[in-house]
Amino acid sequence: MPRITLIGAGSATFTRMLLGDILSFPELHDVSIALHDIDPERLETAEGVARWTAKNAGAAPAISAHADRRAALDGADYVINMVQVGGHRATVADYEIPLKYGLRQTIGDTLGIGGIFRALRTIPVMHGIGNEMAEVSNDGAWLLNYTNPMATLCWATYAGSPQQNVIGLCHSVQNTTRQLAEYVGVPFEDVTFRGAGVNHQAFILRFERDGEDLYPLLDARIAQDPELLRRVRMQMYSRLGYFPTESSEHSSEYLPWFMRDDEAIERHRIEVGAYVKMSEENLDEYAETRRRLAAGEDLPGEPSIEYAPEIIHSIETGTPRVVYGTVQNTGLIDNLPRGAAVEVPCLVDGSGVQPTHVADYPAQLAALNRTFLNVCELTARAAIEGDKDHVRHAAMLDPNAAATLSLDQIWSLCDELTAAHGDLIPEALR
Repeated sequence: MPRITLIGAGSATFTRMLLGDILSFPELHDVSIALHDIDPERLETAEGVARWTAKNAGAAPAISAHADRRAALDGADYVINMVQVGGHRATVADYEIPLKYGLRQTIGDTLGIGGIFRALRTIPVMHGIGNEMAEVSNDGAWLLNYTNPMATLCWATYAGSPQQNVIGLCHSVQNTTRQLAEYVGVPFEDVTFRGAGVNHQAFILRFERDGEDLYPLLDARIAQDPELLRRVRMQMYSRLGYFPTESSEHSSEYLPWFMRDDEAIERHRIEVGAYVKMSEENLDEYAETRRRLAAGEDLPGEPSIEYAPEIIHSIETGTPRVVYGTVQNTGLIDNLPRGAAVEVPCLVDGSGVQPTHVADYPAQLAALNRTFLNVCELTARAAIEGDKDHVRHAAMLDPNAAATLSLDQIWSLCDELTAAHGDLIPEALR
């Protein structure tokens, strides 16, 4: 049976959710599960979660916990990465220090100053995982990455490590298409769709029922309720012609128009600092999980719509599926840079993951994506080449930072965040 390794398994809620989905497949009841986390307490919690989940599923996987990452990767067929380098403390710094300069963020994990510095902390870990997988994991092993910033990390992993079987996974496409179905009043099971772009800035290019374009129904819904246009993603749809797959909270900080002043933030109902609150809630949820395990209580949770369990099941059983994943652009989207990390439909079966070509990607979407990918490329180059000037270049080209700060402020902010994160930042970039 396959060996599935979870890196950053101390993200206990996500570990429970993924393992619950994996072990819901009878064919995967006897898999080997290896858990790794650098925090001993969280690793202990992850093991307790895994054993409870296996028992709850009526499965009998071989579960092992490893403080040493290399040992966890040894013999792996699938590696699920969900690390958060620096944890809550780094998240708070990524938000509070830019705020002193007047730079507002909502999530700060994908683009912008927060995304850049999260990437710089995480790329060395991605390279370490990729190098060790090449040395000790099974041939053809897949790295399934959930850690943000997705496009930057996948790009840097392809470019800077020998691990090439890499796919970045998110739930934005799944959630968005279900929400769109609700907006237009059509059962999701009756909908067909196709999307593409960059993770957190992809778009639904086709949204249909039995060949009928459902976008006119969305237009009618907006006409009936103009308040919907007080959301960033609705503004993007109305002006670009295609619905974005990422939430308004995320999307607002990838653009120069929505966070530059108080009036725009109020008009579009943007919650500044949303992720700091979410991070605090995650700490509370982790504490509650430990309490429940210690008390012998059941853990909460429902089946998810995450792709990693489906990918593993499809490869192991030959069951064909379509998922949306972040992969290397080998000409998949012609008008986006080759080598970049793009999000496209992928066919999955017993032969692995096969990304599909997306023809005629709309020019206005590609142009917007390129502003996103500029930041990703320069951040990846900064880490791979050890060029600290590229950190500043990435920040200069970030749409939100450029709309808010002067060049001197951007450079000073980068210096201050570099100092604040200390040895979490690669030595060459300090």
